Amino acid sequence: MTESVVDIKGVSRLFGKKVALDDVDLSVPKGCVVGLVGENGAGKTTLLKHVLGLFKARTGSVRVFGKDPVTDPEAVLGEIGYLSEIRDLPDWMKIGELMSYTRAFFPSWDDAFAEELRNMFELSLDQKVKTLSRGQRARAGLIAAIAHRPQLLVLDEPSSGLDPVVRRDILSAIIRTVADEGRTVLFSSHLLDEVQRVSDHVAMLHLGKMLLTSSMDDVLTSHHRLTVRFEQPPGSPLKLDGALRCEGEGREWTVLCNGERASVEAQLTQLNGEIVGRAAPTLDEIFVARMNG
Repeated sequence: MTESVVDIKGVSRLFGKKVALDDVDLSVPKGCVVGLVGENGAGKTTLLKHVLGLFKARTGSVRVFGKDPVTDPEAVLGEIGYLSEIRDLPDWMKIGELMSYTRAFFPSWDDAFAEELRNMFELSLDQKVKTLSRGQRARAGLIAAIAHRPQLLVLDEPSSGLDPVVRRDILSAIIRTVADEGRTVLFSSHLLDEVQRVSDHVAMLHLGKMLLTSSMDDVLTSHHRLTVRFEQPPGSPLKLDGALRCEGEGREWTVLCNGERASVEAQLTQLNGEIVGRAAPTLDEIFVARMNG
């Protein structure tokens, strides 16, 4: 079996009467990029804060590298790199000071790697954090998060509010580089096209519940999108056993199903529907269908 870097079992969390997490399970395999997706308020940040030991599990258990991040933070946090969505860096520091400050916390800090990243991101040592653009702050925060070469990189909405060039730098270059070194990446995002492009595994959260966790290949190959044309428009909204989503109007409809394609196609044939197209849906289409379901 593949070794798990993060192992979450049966974790629930309430904030007052609001359910943030509802009996969530998640296993993050070593050396993989795992994308955690969900709409705003789905529970993504809350789940990541449990991984970081910022929240203690009220029910269930959280293990990172086999240890509890709350009771054994020294053994866990030294092996984690973290970039928060709010990029909370000290405004009064210069880039050079930020790197020196962060280096003091991590004996494994790699000066050459940090300098390589700084040059790649076109940041000057003399730039003050308070003068940085949002994209530059993300780049500076990423240097602080990964220059000590952590075994686990945790990113909370790393692309939020950033232009396409910066998103490409972070999600394509950095995430894949870390994963290719045998390290592990867990990142949350609401940009499902980017998650689909860079992730090995995907976990879908909706209203605190885990809709599914699986390899990206399995998720994409097990779902099917059918385009159907009827001789006469269906007299009522289309409902098919095994279909996750049916939408359309008039004579042409689109049906999304999960592992039930043969059964769904047989039902469509009985309804005098002609299947005029078969295609693989995007991760975004799959998420919307499962969320609405």
